[in-house]
Amino acid sequence: MHSRIEDYALIGDEQTAALVGRDGSVDWLCLPRFDSGACFARLLGDEDNGHWRIAPKGVTGECTRRAYRPDTLVLDTEWDTPGGSVRVTDLMPQRDRAPDLVRIVEGLSGRVTVRSTLRLRFDYGAAIPWMRRSDGHRVAVAGPDSAWLRSEPPVRTWGEDFGTHAEFTVAAGEKVAFVLTWHPSHDPRPPLIDPFEALEHSVADWRVWAARCRYHGPYRDAVVRSLITLKALTYAPTGGIVAAPTTSLPEEIGGVRNWDYRYCWLRDSTLTLGTLLAAGYQEEAEAWRNWLLRAVAGAPADMQIMYGLAGERRLPEYELPWLPGFAGSAPVRIGNDAVGQLQLDVYGEVMDSLWLARRSGLSARPHVWSMQCVLLAFLRTAWRQPDEGLWEVRGGRRHFVHSKVMVWVAADRAVRTLEADPALKGDLAGWRALREEVHREVCEKGYDADRNTFTQYYGSRELDAALLLIPRVGFLPPDDPRVAGTVDAVRAELGEDGLLRRYSTDRASVDGLPGGEGAFLACSFWLADALHMTGRTEEARELFARLAALANDVGLLAEEYDTASGRQLGNFPQAFSHIGLVNTALALYGDEEAG
Repeated sequence: MHSRIEDYALIGDEQTAALVGRDGSVDWLCLPRFDSGACFARLLGDEDNGHWRIAPKGVTGECTRRAYRPDTLVLDTEWDTPGGSVRVTDLMPQRDRAPDLVRIVEGLSGRVTVRSTLRLRFDYGAAIPWMRRSDGHRVAVAGPDSAWLRSEPPVRTWGEDFGTHAEFTVAAGEKVAFVLTWHPSHDPRPPLIDPFEALEHSVADWRVWAARCRYHGPYRDAVVRSLITLKALTYAPTGGIVAAPTTSLPEEIGGVRNWDYRYCWLRDSTLTLGTLLAAGYQEEAEAWRNWLLRAVAGAPADMQIMYGLAGERRLPEYELPWLPGFAGSAPVRIGNDAVGQLQLDVYGEVMDSLWLARRSGLSARPHVWSMQCVLLAFLRTAWRQPDEGLWEVRGGRRHFVHSKVMVWVAADRAVRTLEADPALKGDLAGWRALREEVHREVCEKGYDADRNTFTQYYGSRELDAALLLIPRVGFLPPDDPRVAGTVDAVRAELGEDGLLRRYSTDRASVDGLPGGEGAFLACSFWLADALHMTGRTEEARELFARLAALANDVGLLAEEYDTASGRQLGNFPQAFSHIGLVNTALALYGDEEAG
């Protein structure tokens, strides 16, 4: 039986990440970057697509217990056996040159025989490497990829069934460390690290970082875990934050809604920036703002909805037919064709992010205001176009209400920036006129007076969870009757056992795809925010408590949740979900905490 999505824990080095199952198997790892080919792809296939399991000999099931060391990304997995207890500690140290995966086996009591089975499969499980020995190491090479496996102290390894195996016994207090190091096959082996020192430094570094969190209210552990997860999803060289470290984890088991999330989305920019600033992480917020500025540089008409880790623009989508997909959910996709869509909301996201950065005192950058002026000039005419909307629908363009609201945000933030800093030059009268015109049209064409709710797109009776953001962005005040009506309508029509779907997939769906999806966790956090803003704080807190409880045993959330089966769905862990958790906690409890 295939593992559940929530059975995995995350480790990483801020340039890539691995997923470790409850059975002690590393089933997903892309090297050297988040968006590189996977050398372990069992997550989307089977053992022959690559994995590395370390566990007591003869134990085929799950561990006895596991947990992160407090305020770190260092994972401890433990088994109790008839012969004794053993722990495997997994981490990926901050890299100097090459990525290292460190796995330390430690005897806790008695004597336990441990088995290690390593199957490297480069290029998403397709390429079986040649193996050789060198200086006591096992060396794997396939095309551009090479990996070195060593142990400390050395243990005997042997090859069998296209895998590398080891078997050894540890008594209480004894330790054996394995290090797997990747490098380009044309380069010499990188310098060796001391795995035990790496563990000590990693624990210390993560705890220093976590201590910077200035939130000390209820659910602080969940908030810190979410912030650590966001840090782990950051590509340190550029400051870009990936939506998730995985591709093609399904939104419906057995379905086709399987997408590659190993890229950076503009739609997350304002919420991400606000989360980092509010929690006390100014340096990370500035790095994200700087990534954003580099990524969107160029002609406004060419702005994309997502970019690669360093701002790459070309993310062609293709399928991997040799991988059957998670629990048979095919196809497995690499790249994302939505990169070419028109989404007008991203212009509002960029303007809102830069307004927040300026208001929060982030260091100024040259030419930013001139770039913003060019964006507004483009929106003067472009805002009248239909688009694909923030959910990247593949069923054709429409006049999505949320997109138009975010155009209003772009104009509003430009006006407010000029009003706050008269030394700046800009078309204040023109931007005010644009703001008023967009507002008037949305209220005329995107509002259903009979039901007292805004709709998904002009002329539609469908709803969209993104409408809950109307009061947050300031389009209407929270006490406007149309806001309360929209919150109630969205909750009633898109609610699923108390949680919230993005939009309806029951009828001929706007997204042009077959099948359905689970409740969207970020949207469910938005519902809690909207309830709080409209005066229903106790309801909001009840919903937040339920959402926080959906995290797995190590505090991680996927994109969606299936209320019928009680399973997490979608790519994992999901930055958008963890951003929602932090923002909602700060909104609900920020006034109560003493930090």
